Amino acid sequence: MSTLTRFLGDTPLRVFLKLLVVSFLVGLVMHAFGWSPMDVFYGIRQFFVDLWNLGFHAIDRFLGYILLGAAIVVPVFILLRIASYRK
Repeated sequence: MSTLTRFLGDTPLRVFLKLLVVSFLVGLVMHAFGWSPMDVFYGIRQFFVDLWNLGFHAIDRFLGYILLGAAIVVPVFILLRIASYRK
């Protein structure tokens, strides 16, 4: 097993293909919601500003962010598990 394969956790081609699929799915979801990478950054920044300014109200937004993130992360996780399933 080469050092690169050990570092990546799989062969470079398989890692590339997995990243390609995940990038496509995240891009598709972000496009569907009309988000840009800067929107995500500003949303995270705004969350911490709200946390500082509003205290517990920000926790409610935090739970909303968890649910919104789960809409992206859970399908990606399932697809990655399916892609890595070996009989």
